[in-house]
Amino acid sequence: MDMIPNPESPSSDGFIGAANASSAAAAVTIAASSSSPTAAPSPSRYESQKRRDWNTFCQYLKNHQPPLSLSRCSAAHVLEFLRYLDQFGKTKVHAPPCPFFGHPNPPAPCPCPLRQAWGSLDALIGRLRAAFEENGGLREANPFGTRAVRLYLREVRELQSKARGISYEKKRKKPPATAAPQHYNPHSPPPGTSSAA
Repeated sequence: MDMIPNPESPSSDGFIGAANASSAAAAVTIAASSSSPTAAPSPSRYESQKRRDWNTFCQYLKNHQPPLSLSRCSAAHVLEFLRYLDQFGKTKVHAPPCPFFGHPNPPAPCPCPLRQAWGSLDALIGRLRAAFEENGGLREANPFGTRAVRLYLREVRELQSKARGISYEKKRKKPPATAAPQHYNPHSPPPGTSSAA
């Protein structure tokens, strides 16, 4: 087999076999063709986040004591996972005895805990609910869509709303602005024509 010198090779003698050289050239060709417009589009931001969330939840189940399989996962485990995530939260949730309870922008720091924001948990559950079904779970057996999880999210929303002085009411869509009725004026030009002659 012919040996071709390659100064950038990590091997000690600075050579790679001809077979390796041809496979390296093929890899370059494949890499160049994968950037062509026919390549599959990258997943959306939502799809990427959903995959990350799903992998995180599956890892949580593996690390659970005792380890849990997805088929044995229940709403109680989902609630345990959400409470576990609170330790990584960045939203200050004031306790009722705190002097800043109900203030959206407290003037000074306080010892109240940081939690996951309700909106983040709500979005997370939505993504995990979809991922569960995409990964073979039955809609009827989806632990992310249970009443217990919905009630927990509602409690978190109400608690954070009171504690932070922020309303989480759904924003209502404004009705589309209707054009004011135009009255017929026989002395004005018809619409779409200019009055300058």
